[in-house]
Amino acid sequence: MLLDTASLYFRAFYGVPDTAKAPDGRSVNAARGLLDMIAKLVTVYEPTHLVACWDDDWRPQWRVDLIPSYKTHRVAEVVESGPDVEVVPDPLEAQIPVIREELAVLGVAVVGAAEHEADDVIGSLASQADMPVDVVTGDRDLFQLVDDARDVRVIYTGRGMSKLEVLTDAAVVAKYGILPSQYADFAVLRGDPSDGLPGVAGVGEKTAATLLATHGDLSGILAAAQAGEGMSAGLRAKILAAGDYLAVAPTVVEVVRTLELSPGDTRLRATPDAEIAALAERWSLGSSATRAATALAARA
Repeated sequence: MLLDTASLYFRAFYGVPDTAKAPDGRSVNAARGLLDMIAKLVTVYEPTHLVACWDDDWRPQWRVDLIPSYKTHRVAEVVESGPDVEVVPDPLEAQIPVIREELAVLGVAVVGAAEHEADDVIGSLASQADMPVDVVTGDRDLFQLVDDARDVRVIYTGRGMSKLEVLTDAAVVAKYGILPSQYADFAVLRGDPSDGLPGVAGVGEKTAATLLATHGDLSGILAAAQAGEGMSAGLRAKILAAGDYLAVAPTVVEVVRTLELSPGDTRLRATPDAEIAALAERWSLGSSATRAATALAARA
């Protein structure tokens, strides 16, 4: 099981009431919420291995070089010599060290990669795994990883933890009318304001799906547009006008699958009760820490 960790702790921060405080006064709703998410996910889906995938660089420069608007609206500070600073609410920022500590105490491997996002870590681990993989995320871009042949599923949290969706090949087809292998091209065409991707002007999800159903992939769509075949004159003009964007966008949208990563021992393990009790007391994590530890121990 590969966790899109930031996706989960942001969801916890905004979804869990901010009532409990650590002894030093900081909020711990995201830290508690993430523990409860882990407890539920492990209990329901019964993984044998678990990795918390991390954004070592949430906005890699090589993606920005290709599309300057990439995640621009989420930049708090531009850093010349390293990753830009992302807009993160102060009460959540203060919880990141707590989250790292709780994952360490629970023995959950945290894996990131320089100049790459957690999506790329997930893409590489999922593509290179020699076992079935469940990817847990609220990011639809990772639907491109779904692959029944390799037993890779996405557990989608977009509708909340009480309405988790399991995405297989058939589920993606039912949802969008495209195969998972077409999803990256679909996202390129449609665009995504939350990531600063403009898409092709005038092309929404339905048109993008129709184009892919007819022409197979982005290369086929471009070839048809250039030949003036298989689409209306108006749509052809939109595709051709977006030529510069379409030349670079796939590299930005497609997750990297070839990172050489060394996640270490990712098997679930039991944590001594005393360590869990100390963690819970240190950060006022209450029964959330116990529930997560119990779920992990049951699968160890």
